[in-house]
Amino acid sequence: MAERSYHIGAHQHLAPALEPGLHITATPIGNLGDITLRALASLAAADVVLCEDTRVSARLLDRYGIKAITKPYHEHNAEAVRPAIIEALKNGGAYALISDAGVPLVSDPGYRLVRACVDEGIKVHSLPGASSTLTALTLSGLPSDVFTFIGFLPQKEKARIDFLTRFKPIPSTLIAFESPHRVLDCLTDIDRVFMNRNMALCRELTKLHEEVLRGSASEIRNFLADRESIKGEIVLVIGPPADEHETVSDEVIENAITTALTDHSASKAASIVSKEFGLAKEDIYARILRRKTDHA
Repeated sequence: MAERSYHIGAHQHLAPALEPGLHITATPIGNLGDITLRALASLAAADVVLCEDTRVSARLLDRYGIKAITKPYHEHNAEAVRPAIIEALKNGGAYALISDAGVPLVSDPGYRLVRACVDEGIKVHSLPGASSTLTALTLSGLPSDVFTFIGFLPQKEKARIDFLTRFKPIPSTLIAFESPHRVLDCLTDIDRVFMNRNMALCRELTKLHEEVLRGSASEIRNFLADRESIKGEIVLVIGPPADEHETVSDEVIENAITTALTDHSASKAASIVSKEFGLAKEDIYARILRRKTDHA
């Protein structure tokens, strides 16, 4: 195997032997300078570096002169390659597990590998580092004493609204990932579910074009709507409820009723809207009946 070393600028550093086991190693989320010395030593000394995408990881390894053996480990091949990895680790191997960016196991299949190691008595080491969720939280200006990471949001509108509604009562700041291609639709749904809560959209964190937009979902959406395109990794941070019972404007409720009546009966529409806003079904149904009276 090539010399176990890494470079920082013009200086070469020898990496000490790595303890057997699985080394969960955080990598930068954008700026390649956000790598820890411990992570560099781990990547240089590992028998194998398991990568989400070996092409992406190559840029980081090349930057620091690390000549590592890399193998792919991702959601499409994890089941097939995991047994061989476990066998190598049981025989004293030292493997590093990295994702394309940030801390492994967050929204990727790495936890199953960790679970398998635990079941087999293989030691697991965690090397902390850059995290897009915590970076976004610290930049958001929103309460950080209690927060909940809810992962990637569902792609379809109804599933996304149902998913977000589940978290509406939680007295916690929420953190989610979203694709730039769906973010405008997502902000529309966030506005519908969370109304005027403060939030932040964090894009391209630690990179050259880092951007943090703060305000309500509708304000951020209006700001982005005029752009020809929206690019980059996006983290959404949604503030907690302002109080135990958030005020819902009549306009928001009436708009929700109009939308629900498009595809449902009056009774079903009342049930949908009452559930969405935590209001009495009888009150919503009374609003619907008043509409019929007003237009009679």
